[in-house]
Amino acid sequence: METRKLISDANNILHAGLSSVDPYNLIREQIVRDGDVLRFPDGSVIDLGNYQRVFVCGAGKGTAPMARAIEELLGKNLFDGHITVKYDHRDKLRRIHLYEAAHPVPDQNTIKATRIMLGALKDLHESDLVFILLTGGGSALLEDLPDTVSLHDLQAMSRILLESGANIHEINCVRKHISRVKGGQLARHLVPARQVTLALSDVIGDDLSVIASGPTSPDPSTFADAWRIIEKYKVVDRVPKSIRDQLSSGKNGKIPETPKPGDGIFKRVRNMVIGNNRLALSTAEKKARELGYNTIVLTSMIEGEAKELATFIAALMKEVKYADRPVNKPACLLLGGEPTVRINGTGKGGRNQELSLALALEALDFDFVFVSCGSDGTDGPTDAAGAMVTHETLKRAARLNLKGTEYLENNDSYHFFESLGELIKTGPTRTNVMDLIFTLIPVT
Repeated sequence: METRKLISDANNILHAGLSSVDPYNLIREQIVRDGDVLRFPDGSVIDLGNYQRVFVCGAGKGTAPMARAIEELLGKNLFDGHITVKYDHRDKLRRIHLYEAAHPVPDQNTIKATRIMLGALKDLHESDLVFILLTGGGSALLEDLPDTVSLHDLQAMSRILLESGANIHEINCVRKHISRVKGGQLARHLVPARQVTLALSDVIGDDLSVIASGPTSPDPSTFADAWRIIEKYKVVDRVPKSIRDQLSSGKNGKIPETPKPGDGIFKRVRNMVIGNNRLALSTAEKKARELGYNTIVLTSMIEGEAKELATFIAALMKEVKYADRPVNKPACLLLGGEPTVRINGTGKGGRNQELSLALALEALDFDFVFVSCGSDGTDGPTDAAGAMVTHETLKRAARLNLKGTEYLENNDSYHFFESLGELIKTGPTRTNVMDLIFTLIPVT
């Protein structure tokens, strides 16, 4: 099979996976309005006629299309709404106010937008209904801080944790314990209103307490857990003093814990996941089968250091090539999840680009295409979503005198693939269900 055909198939498979988790479509397909009654995918129903006011709030890279869909569903029942998205992730909204802020490190607009939203949602009553829209990126785009913690210190801590190799569960655990809205604290602010959270999952296992740092979910983690995380990654001395003091005070019982499972504030809260990585993988797998590949979804929960995962994936690819296991050729192996990168160099890149470069350096001596792509369209602090490599990548790099090992050691995968024209650039997809990773291996 020609490399050109493999690349074309890979692009079609990737497009199918991303299209299946479009937030606007997910809401319009899964929530049905019958008169004043809304029917949800979990079987629950809400009669809008029972509520005097209906609000919408939320944060995340994909909340703008979610907001457009919920506006259409609610129509004249919508009283007010406020959401925050990453810069350049807007949509056309009629009544819901949209704010833009920074991601993955919060900025002043994050704090400003959150406080406007909280102000609009104060003094609620039992006759009020609030829809909370959450997607990946919500942790950075929804934030209000204790008076003792500055935005500068939060930004410093965010960068330190992102560079340490900590996974999203760990990062969000720390974030929740220096926040006034994360870890169930937004739900506490909205009491006694009825609350319905619609979330697009960007975390392993769809843990609602981790998605956007769980603003309306019970938080099982503690200040002690957060402290252990900064110890684990040996960043205690680098984390700003105000944050160390916050975590230490909480650990010693001087600051109340976040709301825990069983807390009465969650009696009128319903949290639902409407889209996730498994849905994207399932749709990508279906497209691969249509294109003639024998397929297998290996996992939607891959995590760990990108370089180490590359070695494992390369071993699976060899097994397919030489033993037709776990599926016969032509094969499509699919994985999803969120690898991590420990940053030691000064280069530019992201976890998907690093995984792709490490996979290319395995120097597989047979035809293949490998794709690793962030579903949100952003991989690290770059304008690329990931990279696509083939068996020709190293040969082409050699002709340009690009030494892949040096680029990998310097965490500079972006410039390596930029030189080869192998970056994947989707632009903002306005969705986020972690990463789509797959490989195509032809018969010959």
